[in-house]
Amino acid sequence: MTQEEIKELKEKALKQFLSGESLTGKDGAFAPMLKEFMEEALEAEMSSHLSDEEKGSQAGNKRNGKGKKTLKSNQWGCHHQHPSGS
Repeated sequence: MTQEEIKELKEKALKQFLSGESLTGKDGAFAPMLKEFMEEALEAEMSSHLSDEEKGSQAGNKRNGKGKKTLKSNQWGCHHQHPSGS
């Protein structure tokens, strides 16, 4: 994130916090950051999984693109791209 984006995030978060709005909901200040975190975590998990299989087997899974998922919790939901494996 650039310094300008961080400044905008802080301002939006403070405004939402003071007004009682959700910070993590669909339009919450932290929603884009949570989405990015989830995508990076899933990408790292898939890389680790495929790396572990390559060490133990020659016929392991392979990456075959990306798919779409909707993650939901009682606090928020977001759409994201996730790595796919075959």
